Amino acid sequence: VQLQASGGGWVQAGGSLRLSCAVSVRTLYTYSVAWFRQAPGKEREFVAAIRGNSGMTYYTDPVKGRFAISRDNAKNTVYLQMNSLKPEDTAVYYCAGRQNWHVSYSYATNYISWGQGTLVTVSS
Repeated sequence: VQLQASGGGWVQAGGSLRLSCAVSVRTLYTYSVAWFRQAPGKEREFVAAIRGNSGMTYYTDPVKGRFAISRDNAKNTVYLQMNSLKPEDTAVYYCAGRQNWHVSYSYATNYISWGQGTLVTVSS
């Protein structure tokens, strides 16, 4: 499975961006996808996930209420809508996926396939 992330860019604090992750699977509906991010000098961290089949969503606390993960099964694409962006959201954002849901969904090591990353820069 291949994933391709896009949509990053530069935005002022308080602005919005929408990231896209194109997933090369037959049926996106059954596939679980997560977004991670990595800021300079920091560890990669979990941002959000959408579970295959149920579509349940999960978020890290710092982005709750600001970010929304969703999917378009017809387009085989998962989105991360990011609103009220803050300078601390600056990072390279990666999408990752796996066919079977893992209970430890926030751990990067539990994902099988990864996209190449897209840079988000939020200026103050």
